[in-house]
Amino acid sequence: MLPISTQRISLRDWQLDDLAMYRTWMQPGQRWQEFDGPYYPSPSPTHVDERIERLHQRTLSGDWPNPRSRRVVADRATDTLLGTVNWYWIGQETNWLAIGIALFDPTTWGQGLGYEALGQWCEYLWTTMPQIARLDLRTWSGNHGMVRLAEKLGFQREACFRKARIVRGVYYDGLGYGVLREEWHARYPQKFGG
Repeated sequence: MLPISTQRISLRDWQLDDLAMYRTWMQPGQRWQEFDGPYYPSPSPTHVDERIERLHQRTLSGDWPNPRSRRVVADRATDTLLGTVNWYWIGQETNWLAIGIALFDPTTWGQGLGYEALGQWCEYLWTTMPQIARLDLRTWSGNHGMVRLAEKLGFQREACFRKARIVRGVYYDGLGYGVLREEWHARYPQKFGG
């Protein structure tokens, strides 16, 4: 599968050159980890090593699922790893899935790169999975960047689970956003352009 590109980013498969940088971003203490599910336990060094090894083997074999469940967000000019986009099932029996994004380097935040990447990812999923009627995005009330990104893309807040997440000893709300296929196409009739 060819990369999906805008002027500034591309969504592509993993490359061997990505793995050392990815290992660095997976180490504890990275700022992006303060926002990406900080209520879940951090992966152990062994788990990180296993994840890197699986990516290494899959990159060598080229054995990627179709449709892709995760893609690298890369800087289009340098082809450098910036982050990842992904999707996962909430309820496979009803074609209900959620999407996610992580941009690792805080110096890339607030520049619209997440908007381009997640918008292109949504477009990819609508195209490759014609059975899905909606896309979900799950976050928490302390992740203001993700809340703004969801709303900018046209996702509607559909759920607020009050005091459902604890981050650094403080309760936050769990938030659920969703967009229907027909809402997306009405908002982006010529496809999402970034």
